[in-house]
Amino acid sequence: MTACVAKLCLCPGRQSEQLLRKVCGLQWNPGTLQSRNLVVQHPEKVCTVQEVRLKLLKHMGIEHQGYQRFKYSRDHLLELLPKSKKDLPVRKMQDSFDSAIIPLGKDVALQERYISFLGHVRTGRLMEDLDIFAVWLTHKHLKLPQEPAKDQPTPYVIVTVLVDQIDFTDLTPTADQDIRLTGHVSWVGSSSLETTVWMEQHSQVTDTWNRMTTATFLMAARDSNNEGPALVNPLQAETEEEKAILEQGEKKKQRRLKLQSTSLYRTLPSVSEQRTIHDIFLKTLDIPGGGRSGIPTFRSTSDIPNSVTMNSASLSSIVFCHPEDRNMHNKVFGGFLMRQALELAWTAGYLFSKYRPKLCHISNIGFHAPVDVGSLLGLTAYVCYTEQNFMQISVYAEVYDPRSGRNVTTNDFHYTFSITEELPLILPKTYQECMMYLDGRRRFQHVMGLKE
Repeated sequence: MTACVAKLCLCPGRQSEQLLRKVCGLQWNPGTLQSRNLVVQHPEKVCTVQEVRLKLLKHMGIEHQGYQRFKYSRDHLLELLPKSKKDLPVRKMQDSFDSAIIPLGKDVALQERYISFLGHVRTGRLMEDLDIFAVWLTHKHLKLPQEPAKDQPTPYVIVTVLVDQIDFTDLTPTADQDIRLTGHVSWVGSSSLETTVWMEQHSQVTDTWNRMTTATFLMAARDSNNEGPALVNPLQAETEEEKAILEQGEKKKQRRLKLQSTSLYRTLPSVSEQRTIHDIFLKTLDIPGGGRSGIPTFRSTSDIPNSVTMNSASLSSIVFCHPEDRNMHNKVFGGFLMRQALELAWTAGYLFSKYRPKLCHISNIGFHAPVDVGSLLGLTAYVCYTEQNFMQISVYAEVYDPRSGRNVTTNDFHYTFSITEELPLILPKTYQECMMYLDGRRRFQHVMGLKE
């Protein structure tokens, strides 16, 4: 039995920490309401993230398989999948609860993979670990009606559908201290699951674990061949805190449905949004209203003070996807895509603002189509909206087919960065850029709590 001491701040809405106390048998020490010491009793040694990866490979039955060019059949596992949700046993939140360590404090070679040129931890690397850990927690939730035979691979395939949101604290992680991932399944649908993961870094000075980020993943359970949905175990809340977590998951689902129905790709902008775009148009006129003649005289966008066109605030790259970038289903690993997009977005923000930007929030990451190994993946980052010292950056990933010249958008990523100085305004020039501008504005307002 090992014991870790963690100092956690009690804030409204942190129901997952209530669950942490229940699952790990935490004991309160005397202290103030704002900050108390928690003693976490671990029943067994906490795994590293690399050990979690190996567990997943064994769970999928592919621990001894290398890269396969052709899809291998898992037809024999289809009969293990449930035909009805009633056949599946009810699961609890503590059934999927787990922790894992990134041992940066002891592994110097590992530090080389995670350290940035500033001596901090590369957030893109952490995104990879968050994704793989969320998949592991999802698998822990799933339980078949009958115990499978020994060494029987799981009939489920878990894919990441959406990263709903990731919030960051003011803590800047260093590359020489251990990082801990903790989480559990927090909401369940018929074939989809929401998994909440939070990440903390250990401080040797105070011997505490300090919160870095909280992430919410939406995962989908697929059949053995990844060709259709698979039913998943229902989730039962046992305490008031767990009921609140489930209720929050349902609210997030309703918000996702609302966002889909009101998306600018489906509906017209609101009246206020149309006015916003028209106000930008008026800034491009040399004389508002066109003067006496009523004929507009346009001025160059370079003559508009404190502004930058969206096209000039963009950055592109092309990545060739190798087998080392694959997941357990021989598709490109979602964490790899998140790392590539985040680092491109940061670079675009750096070039645009001339300052090293700070990542404040990830509002949405969508996985719309799988990316095959061997694909030519194009990524384009746009600074699509600014306000005061904040910038909203969107990254779109597309798979190119050199022969046909066609491309398919597979992912979209949306980030909020900040710097210490006020930023110039973004000027969209085409209708497409105007819609990207409004979409970025919507996301920024939601992140800042200005809009539901």
